[in-house]
Amino acid sequence: MPRIIAKADNLNEINKSFEQQPLKSPVFLNSVPKCGTHLIRNIFRMFVPVEQQYHDMFIQIPVLHQHLKAFNHNNPKLSWGHLLFSDESAYAVHQVKQIIVVRDPYDWVLARARFFLSDSFEGDLEHLKGPEFSTEHILNMMIFGIYQKAPTMNEIFTHNAISWMGTGAKIIKFEDLISHLKNLNSTESAVYFKDLFAHAGIEQLPDDWRKRIELGSDRKQSGTARENLYGNKVQLPEELPEVQKRLVDYAAPGLRAILGYE
Repeated sequence: MPRIIAKADNLNEINKSFEQQPLKSPVFLNSVPKCGTHLIRNIFRMFVPVEQQYHDMFIQIPVLHQHLKAFNHNNPKLSWGHLLFSDESAYAVHQVKQIIVVRDPYDWVLARARFFLSDSFEGDLEHLKGPEFSTEHILNMMIFGIYQKAPTMNEIFTHNAISWMGTGAKIIKFEDLISHLKNLNSTESAVYFKDLFAHAGIEQLPDDWRKRIELGSDRKQSGTARENLYGNKVQLPEELPEVQKRLVDYAAPGLRAILGYE
């Protein structure tokens, strides 16, 4: 598997400054890669005792069998990863409370490109950082994949999100999460986070829930936030060019619609 290099955080220490209630059921925070995995993970870490957080592994299919204990109902844990849909993964997370984060594919292409071109990602793709590749080359590779090296956008969204739909997993949009974080004092935000945590079996939010979310969502605590990536910052457009938007629609027709972006 590719290797991710990210700076450590101190959220376990911060967690201990709050009174924590034990987790009653295992919770798995799943996501499409580059859709806010660290953000949702760090927020939830502020609401679960450290000893019930599964830090042994970022769970994915290649290591699933070695970490089935993360889903043990007799010893509930909060765990996280990019677990694609399959017979083995569906069996493993049977009756586990699962939350899956997705993102607008247009923005995802840029986020994936930014990550691949950083020194935080090691995956036998160092040559992509060379002058031989234009921005358009890189963006197209994020959409169509790299032969025998990186899956296509359609494959990633299909196996990490779409195929989990209708199975009881709660699908949330990265953009909605960000919007409610920016308006944390609003009634709408309170309703949103109450519903989100209720799905994880945390029915009653503590009085200091806003403070916990502020600390957990602090970008300084995320090793994969844009500004915290290692290496030279690659200049990519803030919005996906129109040609690449059309290529996304060509490569994955109906994807943005089923995710709720159209």
